[in-house]
Amino acid sequence: MEIFHISAECYPVAKVGGLADVVGALPKYQNNAGHRVRVVMPCYDTKFRKENEFECVHWGHVKLGNFNFPFNILKEQTDKLEFELYLVEIPELFDRKEVYGYEDDIERFLSFQIAALDWIIGRNEIPDVINCHDHHTGLIPFMMLYCDKYQKLQNTPSMITIHNGLYQGQFGFDKLYYLPEFDLAHVKVLEWDNCINSLAVAIKCAWAVTTVSPNYLNEINYSANGLESLFNLVRYKSKGILNGIDVEVWDPATDAMLEKNYSLKNFEKGKQENKEKLCNLFNLDPSKPLFSFIGRLLEEKGGDLLPHASALALSENFQELNILILGSGNAVIETQLNSLLSDYKGNYNTFIGYNEELAHLIYAGSDFLLMPSRVEPCGLNQMYSLRYGTIPIVRRTGGLKDTVIDFGDDGNGICHDQASVGDICYSIQRAVDLYDDKKSLNKIREIGMKTDHSWGRVCQEYIDIYNLIISKK
Repeated sequence: MEIFHISAECYPVAKVGGLADVVGALPKYQNNAGHRVRVVMPCYDTKFRKENEFECVHWGHVKLGNFNFPFNILKEQTDKLEFELYLVEIPELFDRKEVYGYEDDIERFLSFQIAALDWIIGRNEIPDVINCHDHHTGLIPFMMLYCDKYQKLQNTPSMITIHNGLYQGQFGFDKLYYLPEFDLAHVKVLEWDNCINSLAVAIKCAWAVTTVSPNYLNEINYSANGLESLFNLVRYKSKGILNGIDVEVWDPATDAMLEKNYSLKNFEKGKQENKEKLCNLFNLDPSKPLFSFIGRLLEEKGGDLLPHASALALSENFQELNILILGSGNAVIETQLNSLLSDYKGNYNTFIGYNEELAHLIYAGSDFLLMPSRVEPCGLNQMYSLRYGTIPIVRRTGGLKDTVIDFGDDGNGICHDQASVGDICYSIQRAVDLYDDKKSLNKIREIGMKTDHSWGRVCQEYIDIYNLIISKK
């Protein structure tokens, strides 16, 4: 089967969040299972682009209304990611360091989608299935069905995988003329809440809809930023598939980013050595339980709760615990977190930004990982922490509810129900008490490290859906 994944992100080429990790791992496992897998993404000005060799396999022009943008399709020459990687180079729109956040993002990602489809119809063969990811690729299923120039793709199955339904790619009908020609009898397919909603369009037009966890599929039927009724209408073609993690990249026994590698046999000693390295870097005491947060400092991740919760937990347990924050996002939250540095020196520290090597060390060296998310469609951090013997402290939502069971129920983590300072602090106190019971602590760590969240397990679920929609051609 020939599978195309079309996405705005792919690790290690360009990463903002979990979308990149999924698109960087799932295709590899599908490829290793015997399928021909190709990933198509924009060509950003990234370190990966500069340090690797590419060849141009196609070129053309994207007509976006009155604009005309030249584009190239660049193929990474060595297939070092274990699948074929193609970058859509549009210098005027994507020759920038950041993935998102520009005023012309609508023009950028629409031109990317058009260029990708132009290349696909120019090839000698048509893919068996096209798997789109999030709203940045949401207009592809519509264009395949209705735009005149893509008639060759009308019977090609498409699927939309939703990593986060909060972001939907809305824009006004004043930009309708950007789209390639189509019969205006179908214009209502584009409309949702009086605008063009890219995610809604994908949900309507794709042959299948998947979310990145079963529980998130249930949640978006009653909380989906205005798309609840639409998700209910398409439930018949929807399925929640829990994400996996790349267990070759995320393996404490072989991870080159760690101070000391370890496995189930020696995790207690290995984690301690990584903890000592981490605490030395951030002036913390390695004899105390270390609570860490890794992620975007946004309200949806519970980032706004961290300053108050950290201050309260440290005030009540000042001599008993350490807190380390790695992340960036909302400038107000960043300032609030940094304002605690002087008051809790030696027990608290921050790294505002992101550093992949540091993240790996934090997963290995921490005792507990905080994830007080309001919204978490799947979450990968809790799976990484389990793999590294670090106990996740999570709010029961989305994929966190699917993957973390409270240790009071013989599970692998600590769970709370509300995204609140009180629930976070109560969970931290439970963790401090658990830390003092080394036998129970290590038993829970073992349970987590034995949990199978590999993509090898998940890969076949995607293939089964592809086969199902292909059979309906």
